[in-house]
Amino acid sequence: MSSRSHLLNNRTAERYRSLLGHGIERVADKIATTERPFTGITPDELRPEVEAVDLERPLADPREALDELERVYLRDAVYFHHPRYLAHLNCPVVIPAVLGEAVLAAVNSSLDTWDQSAGGTLIERRLVSWTAGRIGFGKAADGIFTSGGTQSNLQALLLAREEACRLVRKNAATPLDTCEILPRLRILTSACSHFSIEKAATLLGLGPESVVAVPCDDARRMDTDALADELERCTREGLTVMAVVATAGTTDFGSIDPLPRIADLCEAAGTWLHVDAAYGCGLLVSRRHHMLEGISRADSVTVDYHKSFFQPVSSSAVVVRDGSTLRHVTYHADYLNPARAAERSVPNQVDKSIQTTRRFDALKLWMTLRIMGPDAVGELFDEVVDRAADAWRLLDADPRYTVVTEPQLSTLVFRYEPQDAAVPQDAVDQANLHAREALFASGEATVAGTVVDGRHHLKFTLLNPETTLEDIATVLDLLAGHAQQYLAVHSPLSTAQAC
Repeated sequence: MSSRSHLLNNRTAERYRSLLGHGIERVADKIATTERPFTGITPDELRPEVEAVDLERPLADPREALDELERVYLRDAVYFHHPRYLAHLNCPVVIPAVLGEAVLAAVNSSLDTWDQSAGGTLIERRLVSWTAGRIGFGKAADGIFTSGGTQSNLQALLLAREEACRLVRKNAATPLDTCEILPRLRILTSACSHFSIEKAATLLGLGPESVVAVPCDDARRMDTDALADELERCTREGLTVMAVVATAGTTDFGSIDPLPRIADLCEAAGTWLHVDAAYGCGLLVSRRHHMLEGISRADSVTVDYHKSFFQPVSSSAVVVRDGSTLRHVTYHADYLNPARAAERSVPNQVDKSIQTTRRFDALKLWMTLRIMGPDAVGELFDEVVDRAADAWRLLDADPRYTVVTEPQLSTLVFRYEPQDAAVPQDAVDQANLHAREALFASGEATVAGTVVDGRHHLKFTLLNPETTLEDIATVLDLLAGHAQQYLAVHSPLSTAQAC
């Protein structure tokens, strides 16, 4: 078979149809028969299988390649669609979005310029406008699809930095270079915000001291009195707050910062407000939309459709209230998007993006909205929020566990606590770590973990409407069993008794 026979074109369309049909059948069979989210295989067990593959000698028969793929990937993949996958912010995906993924991969449009994407450009722009409308932004809003929340936050803070530098220069008594301004810039964000804020500050040339962690209240939301104090302190010390980052759905707790009060403080201080709604953006189509009150007053918003809109990775966007601020990422290349194209209003999306080549990820959301509609997506998100509320009541009544806070969204952070209060907390830490690892190794379920106030906790992230309260109760029993077994062997008390 010639190498050209593998190119997708008018002569190979039937081969494409046949080969993808085999692949779809294989994946469909796997999903239909998967009984647990993970097999429990270890890296040391799987690594030899992968390393044994001779990449210099291709398999002529695609079915052989699929058989091999079964051994090195499909058999032991972590399946987010399983109702006992309760770990990270990974959602099961809706079928219309998978259809969109198949189409965009085959056509392979690149969304940087009009002459590479045509209708893809207009579809992405329409979806950005639709999202902006859901946020409550006006006609001046704009934005761009990104690879995920980390990139969206980076771009938003890049715009905030440039706007802050512009204002500092405007108000300075003498001309200032950027290198003189950057050390004075600060980003105020909740102590529970995403680590990508600190990463963005580093990438933007700001020192680690530029990110100021504002304390949280008992519900793990930004303390607005503390924020007001920090804003005043920065002013007093001659520092410029380039942005306040509020979170609508923290990764660990699903907490939503008090957006209206934060917006008031930012408006009074003349400070850019960025809302990281990577997780909480599902509320835009939810019956709980009121929980995002105040988000329309932000200068920029991060949304991750691949978290709470049930989209395949990747599908995210950064949306700004004033589209003119996107000029800070505009660079013209003669071969790609010359300035004369902008003068002729050619819609080149690269003018708004920190990426050049970009996938047509917007198509997945487009197909979802056109087949399901936004209300149906919102119903799915509301289901997982409802389930989390039920799970909180279950945990709160369970003497084996303590829960950090009642959830606003669909995340629960909790800790196994033995009935014997004499067991040292360090041993309890290890029991919680062991319980999570042992459960993952068994493959029966997966949960996440985090550290709260210096102590190890367990975490449920509920994003699957198929997860039942019975599933959650079963997982709690499994975790408690693993923790009890660990303490029976390793607790200082049990060791002392054995002696």
